[in-house]
Amino acid sequence: MHELSVMSNILDIVLEYAGKNGATRVSKIYLVVGDLSDLVPEWMQTYFDFVSKDTIADKAELHITRVPAVLKCRSCSFEFTLSRENWQFSCPSCSASDVELLSGREFTVESIEINDK
Repeated sequence: MHELSVMSNILDIVLEYAGKNGATRVSKIYLVVGDLSDLVPEWMQTYFDFVSKDTIADKAELHITRVPAVLKCRSCSFEFTLSRENWQFSCPSCSASDVELLSGREFTVESIEINDK
């Protein structure tokens, strides 16, 4: 249920930028979400619809781009994508477990589509 608080924060960001740009309506919101996020797109839209009711973002569509989780081995520098099927955190090249996360935790408002006066 943490989608509710996350989407409430997204709404705050969207309304702030829409207001600064004289928007009368927000029609689309483009989000970048890392694969390590446990946010479910359908629930994100449902909760956004709930928190945005009676605002200029009411009925705005969320467009979500997922970013894969990419890890880098600190031993051999091999970069690999983390698979949700096996959650392998060791390097497939050298089997070392000393890895760093390069991407996959993103959560960003990339852009919004607005209508102005």
